[in-house]
Amino acid sequence: MGTLAPVCRRTAGEMIVSVWLDGAGLEILDRGECLRLLAGANTGRIALTVRALPAILPVRFVLDGDRIVIRAGAASTLAGATRSAVVAFEAEGCDGGPALEWSVVATGLARHVTDEHEQARLDALALPRWASDDGSCLVSITTERLGGRRTLVRERT
Repeated sequence: MGTLAPVCRRTAGEMIVSVWLDGAGLEILDRGECLRLLAGANTGRIALTVRALPAILPVRFVLDGDRIVIRAGAASTLAGATRSAVVAFEAEGCDGGPALEWSVVATGLARHVTDEHEQARLDALALPRWASDDGSCLVSITTERLGGRRTLVRERT
């Protein structure tokens, strides 16, 4: 297992910031940066249990504060497997070009949103849908454990 090491890197605004690297040389992202990156994405993957076996499904999502919100068809496998269940969620993307690829993983409790006022508020967030999904079930996922990594651009010497 690698060790953590602080390094400095330049941001897009040419500021020099201190970051922590893991043993593989990936930047370790704090909770705030993970939430910022998730807020700019809309597609991810949810890891859950279906009939006692692990499953990973692609989902579209929106970030609501520090909660991840997805839609599922009421009778879908996704809806059935997210009823008061612990799940993992992952999203990835590029932040400032292919040299700054990132991945964020959250683990938390998934619950179906049943309160009509909360459903109306979440509907106003423009949560994207899959074309074949009726989207009648809203699922909220807490981000009790949240972490991420980003590739680090090294300056040429």
